[in-house]
Amino acid sequence: MMFAPTRRALLMSTLMCTAAAGAYALRPSKNRTSSAVEPTVDLELLVPKQFGDWREEAQQVAQVVNPQTQELLDKLYNQILSRNYVSKGGERIMLSLAYGGDQRGSLEAHKPEVCYPAQGFQVLAQSDGTLGTAYGSIPVRRLNTSMGRRVEPLTYWFTVGESTVQSRWEKRLVEIRLTLTGQIPDGLLFRVSSIDPDPAHAWKVQEQFVNALLSAVEAKDRARLAGLSVA
Repeated sequence: MMFAPTRRALLMSTLMCTAAAGAYALRPSKNRTSSAVEPTVDLELLVPKQFGDWREEAQQVAQVVNPQTQELLDKLYNQILSRNYVSKGGERIMLSLAYGGDQRGSLEAHKPEVCYPAQGFQVLAQSDGTLGTAYGSIPVRRLNTSMGRRVEPLTYWFTVGESTVQSRWEKRLVEIRLTLTGQIPDGLLFRVSSIDPDPAHAWKVQEQFVNALLSAVEAKDRARLAGLSVA
């Protein structure tokens, strides 16, 4: 049985066709971060090693999961930042950022629900939600994963340009907007996780960590990291 297309599907199809028609004339020739106005993203400098009650832990207690081979990582991303942080209260967070200057096609950043099983983890649960901050809400995905006795809940989001996207439709709309202005869509995968048998507690601590981090960086960096409005 065939169904009539929804208004949303028609709108999306129209937008994509429009982008395709203009793609040849407006072939992307530069990354968003390549202009003189906005310097190239440097994750090492972008994320402070100490902020609020958190500091980088020199001796890593747990390994941050990066399931891909180094060859694939080099192909997918321009920069990767992995750090362990510990709070004054002894809470620990593993932070992983992956930046790709070109997120079109096969270079699209891999999502944790795909990468974690590739490393031998089981995805026990996943859900979409929002993470509240003083600067606005971030649409996020939360996963609860395990491998043996290691239970690792995590929170992540993905940005294209300075917009946070959850679905392929949202990602494609941002790519269209950037492409029509002659820019190559860049992207950032932001992930925080912790080893904790209590997912609800882990996600609460992760939210506290994210809030402390975003409060410690400049407005333009919050836009880069989490798609939050500079204003």
